[in-house]
Amino acid sequence: MQFKDKVIKTREILFISQKTLADKVGVSFATVNRWEQGRTEPNVVTKAKFDLFCQENGIKF
Repeated sequence: MQFKDKVIKTREILFISQKTLADKVGVSFATVNRWEQGRTEPNVVTKAKFDLFCQENGIKF
């Protein structure tokens, strides 16, 4: 599964907006938008924050 698909699926499961996810992970709304479009991917530290957020919310990929 590509990272963009993980971001989309996470938001769908939790019923949250891109802005809410951005706030939880510590990035901007525009960054989450670019992730979902597949234009960029996070660095190692941000990806770890995203993975921890998913783990804390019971989402496994």
